Amino acid sequence: MGIQKIDVAHGIQWVEVPEANLRVLCGCPADAVKHLIKRGLILPKEVKGVTCETGPNAILLSDILLQNGEFANLAEFPVLQMLYKQGLILPGHPNNTGHKPVLIGSADQVESQMRYIYRGNYGLVSREEIIQAGVPEEQATEMMRLKLKFAFGRIRPTSDFIDTRVVGDGAVEIADGVSLRRLRPNVFEFSYRGETATADLNLPPGVAYECAYPLGFRRFEPEYFAVIHSGEGDGWDVNRPSMSSIITYQGNLYLIDAGPHLVNTMAALGIGIDQVDGIFHTHAHDDHFAGLTALMRAGRRIRYFATPLVRASVEKKLAALLGAEEERFTDFFDVRDLVFDTWNDVDGLEVMPVLSPHPVETNIFVFRTLWGDGYRTYAHFADIVSLNVLKGMVTDRHEAPGLDQPAFERTRAAYLVPFDLKKIDVGGGLIHGDAKDFREDTSTRILLAHRATELTPEEKEIGSSAAFGTVDVLIEGQSESLRRHAYNYLQANLPGVSFHDLRMLVNHHIREINPGAIFLKEGETPQELLLLLSGRVEKIRTRDNLFGSLSAGSLIGDDTMLDNCPAQHTYRASSFVRVLRLPVGLYAEVVRRNGLLDRVRRVADMRTFLNATSLFSEGLPVAVFGRIIDGATERCFQLGEIIGGKDIQVVNIIRSGLVERTVDSKVLEMLKQRDFFGEEGAVLKVPSLFRLRVLEETIAVQIPGELLEDVPILRWKIFESHQQRAARIVRGDNHAETFIWNDSFSIHVAQMDGHHKRLFEIANTIMEHLRNNSDRDSLSNAFDALVDYTHYHFAAEEKLMALYSYPGANGHGKKHGELIRQVVGYKERVLGGDMSAKEGFPNFMEHWLVRHVLDEDRKYGTFLNEKGVY
Repeated sequence: MGIQKIDVAHGIQWVEVPEANLRVLCGCPADAVKHLIKRGLILPKEVKGVTCETGPNAILLSDILLQNGEFANLAEFPVLQMLYKQGLILPGHPNNTGHKPVLIGSADQVESQMRYIYRGNYGLVSREEIIQAGVPEEQATEMMRLKLKFAFGRIRPTSDFIDTRVVGDGAVEIADGVSLRRLRPNVFEFSYRGETATADLNLPPGVAYECAYPLGFRRFEPEYFAVIHSGEGDGWDVNRPSMSSIITYQGNLYLIDAGPHLVNTMAALGIGIDQVDGIFHTHAHDDHFAGLTALMRAGRRIRYFATPLVRASVEKKLAALLGAEEERFTDFFDVRDLVFDTWNDVDGLEVMPVLSPHPVETNIFVFRTLWGDGYRTYAHFADIVSLNVLKGMVTDRHEAPGLDQPAFERTRAAYLVPFDLKKIDVGGGLIHGDAKDFREDTSTRILLAHRATELTPEEKEIGSSAAFGTVDVLIEGQSESLRRHAYNYLQANLPGVSFHDLRMLVNHHIREINPGAIFLKEGETPQELLLLLSGRVEKIRTRDNLFGSLSAGSLIGDDTMLDNCPAQHTYRASSFVRVLRLPVGLYAEVVRRNGLLDRVRRVADMRTFLNATSLFSEGLPVAVFGRIIDGATERCFQLGEIIGGKDIQVVNIIRSGLVERTVDSKVLEMLKQRDFFGEEGAVLKVPSLFRLRVLEETIAVQIPGELLEDVPILRWKIFESHQQRAARIVRGDNHAETFIWNDSFSIHVAQMDGHHKRLFEIANTIMEHLRNNSDRDSLSNAFDALVDYTHYHFAAEEKLMALYSYPGANGHGKKHGELIRQVVGYKERVLGGDMSAKEGFPNFMEHWLVRHVLDEDRKYGTFLNEKGVY
């Protein structure tokens, strides 16, 4: 058989052509390697006396980066498996034959993955970037020396160890006699000697990428100060989540790291994402990083705690992955920077980050709180390095890669400080810790983690292990946090209700619902209201492809209680869930006697409609949803109307009617009830490329962007929708761009290439408006976006040149000033009705942008590449 295909898991397939020595992992979401191991597609073997593994030698990437809210392309660990566990990069290894792993896919996704892998390998890549993160110059020099030692002497571009194949409009040969072509977005056909096999990487609606390991379910019981063990494995462990912990302190919940499938981990523990008060982040490797998307899809910006050094590394990796600016990180997280080697106060809990030697910037954490006659303490050491390995990096040559003896002694001393509870990375090898270093550690309790194998007898003498979901209680004392939260949730649902009425409602029974239980079906009339206090609840309506979840504080049944209507969705517990049971009659009476009947009806009506849309199907915090509903208005569009101007500067959600979305006068899609438009200008702050024409009288709910842009889950869904629509345009045959990006424009500096691409996108939007004779407001908004983004790009470019002392910075900056004057002048001519300016816009852009990129930006690009900046 020429081509062999295996369905591995949702969104993951395996295609093999043995005669061509081709083994393709098709789709690489989080933990794809673990799925291959479980299916026997990665196995231990021996080659010429050397132990190694089998596995893929190529990866086919999804056309769409985000599917159903999750990253579809995370190639870091599959590539590491090929390079190190198969031995493709190891000197002297029998599998190191010169063949590199191959990334296959669209140009944008291949490029994005190459840059994300680059940042995953190295983190910050220069002394200048480390200084930019706030590190003193002398210390930055020492950090860079150590980084270079981990990197075997130099920072190498990803192309040194990975090959690529871009799948464009036609078939491309990916191995000897094997060709691949795209049938439609995210669907590919392999061909070999007359045989074909199809790989479909699309996830159906409501389907998530599968977790590779079973977790079971635990009951979450908050203690005064305790550590929940949410992960003890590593990126290769097929049975356990990667090393992580959850700290409970005075009723608050803090994550340490966000590994793959964080939603599953939290659900198994009975904790909803919106119950998280913050995350302490150690570093940017995928087994500690890939779960950030779960937190980016919360109903509020979750606090992000790390040192600026680690945050900078994380921001750059995430920006490379998303193809977005680094500044977008704060759209999703409330950043709270911590200071190294200092006790930082976080809601009364003290935390000290300590620098840990690792290939990427890493801070380990120590936590403490006053109790009794001293402190109770917890140390989380992920990731660390073996002291024996680190000792081998010591050198007296101050310019050579490595570290000096005093730096080694400081690290050793920091590792061996005793604590009440210490969880340690003992993954071994060149970049992880060794249990033997802690044989003399006098900590009260030591836990060994971050490995895929069982502990050896010698390691069992040194430290303990912890099963998933077990808890180490440092200070006992369960609080009445659930009822306290219940009071706050009810206060948000019923603004203005008296203290006594709220206390009366809070006094009712708290019920626990088992995982998997349906407690209200679509069409049933609820006999009581349920206030969600903890856990994760799924909200399902399959007939409309609506799948979502509820956040803590959600009321289940309130939209039906006043009129005794049936439920609009089915509600199912996907973890242990706790709810406050409220009698329908009593709740209704409290509403009436506090004069809230009209408001509750209006809110219930709007929430019922919004909850039935894909944009709002996930739960939002009650106060956030209330602000959105209070700020929403309705707008009626007449048959034949072209929607533009201020109407596309707000998000529109269609209640009834039909709107046609076109590009290049060709229909892209029909927007019907519950679809949305206007998000480009309202939230993403980019001009719309599309023309919107009303085909039936349409009523839309309009929501100002400022009410949505600080809600991560809504921003994430809007970004995902925008990405998927862009993929359909680029992969389809219905759009011919005037300004087309190609590799010859690249200056090989990821940040600046991303900016240049955005300028191309805005220029194409302006061309679309000019072709369609759009209204003046729409054209003005598009030109404003071009001018604003040009200012932003030039400022970032000049900052980068100054950081690296680029010799031509002054002259380059003067050219920027002239380019700004030119584009502002051109905008005024076009808006003033100058027909020659409108018709000459393509020529203007070619000379204004393309010539500048090719003639000027290439120069500093080469300069930065020589310094390891790509």
